[in-house]
Amino acid sequence: MRVFTILGPSHSGKTTLASALAAMEGRAGKRQDVAGVAAVQPFTFMDEDWAAIDIAGGTETLAEAGPALAASDAAVVCVPADAGAAVLAAPYLRLVEEAGLPAFLFVNKIDATQDRAADIVSSLQAYCRHNLILRQVPIRENGEITGAVDLISERAWHYEEGKPSSLVKLPEDMLAREQEARGELLEALADYDDHLMEELIEDHTPLQAEVYDVAARVVQHNDLIPAFLGAADHANGVHRLMKSLRHECPGVEETLRRLTVRGDAVAVGCLGDQVKHLGKTVVVRALNGPVGNGNPVGGAALGALTALAGSTPLQPGSLGLAAKSDHLRLGSYYTAEASTPLPAWALPRGAGFRRLITPVREKDDVRLSAALERLLEIDPALTMEQDEASGQALLNLQGPLHLRRVKEVLKENFGIDVDAAQVPPALRETITKKVSHHHRHRKQSGGAGQFADVQIELSPGGRGAGFEFTETVKGGAVPKNYIPSVEAGAAEALMEGPNGHPVVDVTVTLKDGKHHSVDSSDFAFRTAGKHAVKEAIAEAGAVLLQPILKVQIHVPNDFTGSLVPLVSGMKGQVLGFDSHPDAAGWDVFETLLPAAVQDDLCTALASSTRGTGWFTADFDHYQQARAQDFAPA
Repeated sequence: MRVFTILGPSHSGKTTLASALAAMEGRAGKRQDVAGVAAVQPFTFMDEDWAAIDIAGGTETLAEAGPALAASDAAVVCVPADAGAAVLAAPYLRLVEEAGLPAFLFVNKIDATQDRAADIVSSLQAYCRHNLILRQVPIRENGEITGAVDLISERAWHYEEGKPSSLVKLPEDMLAREQEARGELLEALADYDDHLMEELIEDHTPLQAEVYDVAARVVQHNDLIPAFLGAADHANGVHRLMKSLRHECPGVEETLRRLTVRGDAVAVGCLGDQVKHLGKTVVVRALNGPVGNGNPVGGAALGALTALAGSTPLQPGSLGLAAKSDHLRLGSYYTAEASTPLPAWALPRGAGFRRLITPVREKDDVRLSAALERLLEIDPALTMEQDEASGQALLNLQGPLHLRRVKEVLKENFGIDVDAAQVPPALRETITKKVSHHHRHRKQSGGAGQFADVQIELSPGGRGAGFEFTETVKGGAVPKNYIPSVEAGAAEALMEGPNGHPVVDVTVTLKDGKHHSVDSSDFAFRTAGKHAVKEAIAEAGAVLLQPILKVQIHVPNDFTGSLVPLVSGMKGQVLGFDSHPDAAGWDVFETLLPAAVQDDLCTALASSTRGTGWFTADFDHYQQARAQDFAPA
């Protein structure tokens, strides 16, 4: 079985294309929907087994494409026939190039476009380092596209509704355009084949079989990306695409070599889901040797394994659904003994959408933790940490749609309703002036009393300096063994300032004090140090500090200019931008932004970049906050 992944923008017709490919010979297997964001469609073409993995559009589901591509022999990027919408394909072209596997471009809905096919491909070329080359040119009659000419065989085909195209004579008015496009194709192929280059230089007509061989070789070596035309909802152009896949898509042996140089992987996880009454399921692809029930995969025996086409044990290349195999985790390939993370390109990008999750019913608290752990094993885009301030579960997600899917799974499969709240910014407090303060702690309640007298100086430290404690006590006014207790009390006082936030970037200096030979103790000096610092902070007047993030925004360069007013409106500081060194047509835009606007950035970026941009954010520093910093923009 050979496997390919279909990906592309929303509403480009990916599912329609997968269905049309599977229906060509009427021997399609059962479509397996996975997690609401992907589906596996097995089918047979010319007595060979195939499977298409259909990934839903939208950047929030792009994380699902990584493991699917890692398990695939090729990728088909499905794009709308609209030159103005080329930028929407940028994230998918970038991911396919990072994956380094053979790719095919399918320009869908070609019957409804007014743009030239060459202009559509030229617009897409801006976002692809690989050369995109037309393998077909459209036939137009009375302004409508009615067929296509194959540039290698030079055969003309007329589209038929819902069935294979019919062979027709090449229209006379198409000869010049066909010859021009064929020349461009041959020149592109000749860059990778010396013999073909010699034939073109000597003005010889190359044999058709030779051109097909070169075309297959350059695609399998990932040298260029061929572009095909069609309209999947009418079954137009899908047969030509499938024939090219059959001749030019490599087999599972090449996929195994791409994943691991040692060749010891036995399987790889493609997709994961949580199914009610069944539990965790993982779609796995066998890579090396038969894989069946009870075989060691990923360090433990497989539980129940069901083949998605054919039978078990799975032969190399085949897909199966593994259940009762809790040790399998998505985002890995599996040897018999262990699981190994997939390459970096297959792992999800940074999650910029953060939410605190709490159960609606308190009794579900423990069950929620267990359920989230299960989701982490099958959702590569989901990460979890504990919020420092509240102790609640903090989910890092791809966006609001991703959050909705997580909530639905928790409710439908685990019976847990949850509330999701925004993460409040981790504010801090500090002081801006130096103060000296004296505090005496005295308590007498029968028996041994408590006595400690301290004189401290509280002064502001440098931003990011944290807490520093020093002492300049002379003459043993405060015995050395009690000084650590004063420091501990000071540190305890800084845990919560007048506004309820930790106090940072201060220096506490113990300058003098008094003790009593009987009533002084560690506890007394700790208490005195704590109250002295709290009172000194109140006297100095605390100010709020807000966290500032250093944000890297990855965006197609069409939208870079719109980021300056967007960032300025969020009270951010633009640091600059530069072209991405490895991704054609992409810029990396750097800015400093208050952490309080991270959610706003996630929403605004999706709107201003038409869902193509994404960002990573890391804490950079704290800066003094003003009232207007927390006012709506």
